[in-house]
Amino acid sequence: MIDKLVRIAEDTNLFLKKFIKKQKRTELVTAMEYGLFPGGKKIRSKILLDIGAVFKIEYKILIAIGAAVECIHAYSLIHDDLPCMDNDKLRRGKPSTHIKFGESTAVLAGNSLLTMAFEILTCSNLKINEKTKVELVQKLSESSGHLGIAGGQYLDLSFEKKKISKNKIIDMEIKKTGKLFSFCCAVPVIIKKKNNKDIKFFENIGGNIGLLFQIADDLIDFKGSSKIAGKITGKDKKKGKATLISLLGYQNAIKYSDKIKSKIINDLKKYNSNTSNLNETLNYILTRNK
Repeated sequence: MIDKLVRIAEDTNLFLKKFIKKQKRTELVTAMEYGLFPGGKKIRSKILLDIGAVFKIEYKILIAIGAAVECIHAYSLIHDDLPCMDNDKLRRGKPSTHIKFGESTAVLAGNSLLTMAFEILTCSNLKINEKTKVELVQKLSESSGHLGIAGGQYLDLSFEKKKISKNKIIDMEIKKTGKLFSFCCAVPVIIKKKNNKDIKFFENIGGNIGLLFQIADDLIDFKGSSKIAGKITGKDKKKGKATLISLLGYQNAIKYSDKIKSKIINDLKKYNSNTSNLNETLNYILTRNK
């Protein structure tokens, strides 16, 4: 699993570095690269490739689309770390982008990574037809804006120090984290021109993967080491964040995550019997420490 993630990370970073190199270098690029590289584990790209393998989509195409996803993810982290949001000073083991470059530069670098994702999806080098590119841009836009990441972050902030129901917490976490995973799971289905029912089916799988990922992330914050995680841990409790751990308790949250994992695998089996790649990734999500 680690070897696969390393290869995906290397190929994704290589794609992004080549893409940025072809563009005119502006003053913002240094801050963009700082927030983008070396990047995380590329778990979203791994999920994209897991589902892509089910539909036999070309590896290079998926790496390019995964690079667009990583731009969105990096942008969201840069903005989440800002003082007006979660006010995190450490990210991936180094000072957050706004600590390194200042708040205004961090905002603009994040905005630029957001738009670069769509440049990648519409690039002529991405060998899929134009109609499909439009569909992917539309789907990624929905996943990133008020219906997805931005909306989820808004709810996350507004739920602080309040008693929030389980359903509302799940809805918030699926928007904040799950929607980008939904996009990753929907991409191969869209490329293969499947019907809307199939797209929705895989989007739901992605939403549950994102929920699983968020629970695992919250578990790391609850009991993990800041040094290992590469970010300050224990902050959710201090800020009164609404999480499934704060609602259900640590052990029950683990049980709930196991239940979600079983549902994801059983759902995929309804469509395809080969679930080994995805099962491997889900196990990694649940057992990772950062």
